[in-house]
Amino acid sequence: MSEFCRDVLRLLTDRGIEFLVGGYHALRHHSGIDRETKDFDLMVRPSEVAGVLQLCRNAGYGAEIISSHWLAKIEQQDCFIDLIFNSGNGRCGVDDDWFSRADSCLVLDCPVKIVPLEELIWQKAYIMERERFDGADVAHLLLKCAERIDWEHLVSRFAGDWRVLLSHLVLFGFIYPSRRDQVPKKIIGELSRRLESENAADAPNAEVCNGTFLSRSQFTSDIEEDGFMDGRLSERSTMTADQIKAWTVAGEVEQVSRDVPKE
Repeated sequence: MSEFCRDVLRLLTDRGIEFLVGGYHALRHHSGIDRETKDFDLMVRPSEVAGVLQLCRNAGYGAEIISSHWLAKIEQQDCFIDLIFNSGNGRCGVDDDWFSRADSCLVLDCPVKIVPLEELIWQKAYIMERERFDGADVAHLLLKCAERIDWEHLVSRFAGDWRVLLSHLVLFGFIYPSRRDQVPKKIIGELSRRLESENAADAPNAEVCNGTFLSRSQFTSDIEEDGFMDGRLSERSTMTADQIKAWTVAGEVEQVSRDVPKE
């Protein structure tokens, strides 16, 4: 696995293609937390995906789009690299800010850039599936890195989804009560004032379920049976209706596979 990943890193570097290392390596870089994983995540701009995949195919690797709105894979036998250019909910597209704010370090003895701290928190904050909840990673990043966080930039990343960020900040104070002051009171105060200033007139006219930004499978009944509009169909997501359907079906297939007892 390591040699395969190292070869792909060198391949992209030699061709001058900008990429960032994410996932486990980014979490370890920022928080110091080390854990076993077989995942290897590379982040690129959407405009680079086709060229990266073709480059990898020319080098003899398998390379294909897995989900057209956010994910491709590069493979060699049983080894895989996730090539990520957005998030599963279509909310966290990889743009120039990811690169301009990235730290440099060594991964597998290769000089690379790592996903910025704020973008890592932003991406992980939305992951609340039945089988995967990244809230613990968010809490650990806040615990280990609060003094280094660019809080204004982090708040701006969430934009209208500031409630998602506020929920994680409130949970942080519950998880680590002796460390709750690590989150600046200014930020808690700003987001709390937004909450307090809302009134009935601010509510959208349409019945919208934004739960689909957090889980692709746990809010399908709200859309299919209760008549809520899928929040991912708004301008806040890059996903099309067809992409939403395909991503939801893929999640249901994965869930069935996990739920089937193994012999």
